[in-house]
Amino acid sequence: MAGLILTAGAVHGGEYPAPLRAKDFLNFDRDQAALGQLLFYDKILSGNRNIACSTCHHPDLGTGDGLSLGIGEGGVGLGPDRTAGSGEDRIRKRIPRNAPGLWNLGAREVHTLFHDGRLSRSDAYRNGFNSPAEEWLPTGFNSILAAQAVFPLVAQFEMAGNPKENEIAGAVHDRIDAAWPILAKRVRTIPEYGNRFVASFEHITEANQVTIVEIANALAAFMAVEWQSIDSPFDLYLNGDMSALNAAQMAGSEIFYGKGNCSQCHSGPLMSDQKFHALGVPPFGPGRTRRFDPIVRDVGRMSESDALADAYRFRTPMLRNIALTAPYGHNGAYPDLDGIIRQHLDPNRSRTNWSPEMAALPKVPWVSAIDFVVWQDQRELQRQQQALDIVRVDLGDDEIRELVEFLGSLTGKSIATPPFGKPDRVPSGLAID
Repeated sequence: MAGLILTAGAVHGGEYPAPLRAKDFLNFDRDQAALGQLLFYDKILSGNRNIACSTCHHPDLGTGDGLSLGIGEGGVGLGPDRTAGSGEDRIRKRIPRNAPGLWNLGAREVHTLFHDGRLSRSDAYRNGFNSPAEEWLPTGFNSILAAQAVFPLVAQFEMAGNPKENEIAGAVHDRIDAAWPILAKRVRTIPEYGNRFVASFEHITEANQVTIVEIANALAAFMAVEWQSIDSPFDLYLNGDMSALNAAQMAGSEIFYGKGNCSQCHSGPLMSDQKFHALGVPPFGPGRTRRFDPIVRDVGRMSESDALADAYRFRTPMLRNIALTAPYGHNGAYPDLDGIIRQHLDPNRSRTNWSPEMAALPKVPWVSAIDFVVWQDQRELQRQQQALDIVRVDLGDDEIRELVEFLGSLTGKSIATPPFGKPDRVPSGLAID
């Protein structure tokens, strides 16, 4: 095992990964990261100036939102207490997928993002990425994390808002890249932001040179620096501290890398193969449907690839700080680690035992008719069950508890003292969640 100081090697047929270290991460400018901190918490980047990146990726909620399916543009409040708004400003639809955590996304090895992998490093469009913007994505992003940051800004139900509500939503309706220059102008014409961009980026000498690329690069720098986590007990163990794991965590690690088969997909230093697998997670919500889908459903990777073999497959998440990022699954179907582990071990049994009450869905009466309508479509449910990529693994309750303990050992020791934290104010003057 390259890079390990451990005397223990094989673990009942598996191997521990190499430790994740600072050298495995991209280098980002700290001044740009400090600027990105303000942008991350500033609602100026949303169409109606009512939601920020931090609303759905908040540090108090493990960089998620604590909900199965988020309450996006038009909602009020934070986390499980967030409501769907009222009147003309209320939400029109739930966010169709669970808000993922942001831990370690600045790692050099990260090459694919979003649950369906619709953003990946690629030369397909000669701009460095295969993305929903195709050839209209600008060049100059400092990382895949920066490229990712521009898409929630132009997503109708996430941050852009509805057509006719604001100039951002209207521009997106014309073409996806039409809104980014408008957002960039919004930001750079705030004097404090303009001055900080000039001070933080060598190639920016005047505020009017700031584009969405610089905004995204600052956001990426902040997220990468703020949520780098490589000092969990398991990380310490991988670096040679043989006492870092207690007995239950050690037993869980042996199951994880042994008969539990967890490391078959959660592999390598990042604990993800960045590939796509069908787990048969119970479906609900509006689904991330394609324009021509006649029914409510979510076909996962197939929505990006158009390959039938990719139907109902979703990207393997990384696992650092996983204990903080409930609920679990691409749609947040399970409220705890015990539930999602059992789904992996026996998908059919877990699906039978699952109930709608397990989903963390704030009440939204005007969209509730859609929440579980997919369960009335027996053909769709059968298609999902037939797409399973995993086989049953028999573990006892004690072994599952040990797996939960091991996953708890992936929580970083320094996460309570991040480099930047939450700002007291943002240059727009808008309220901070």
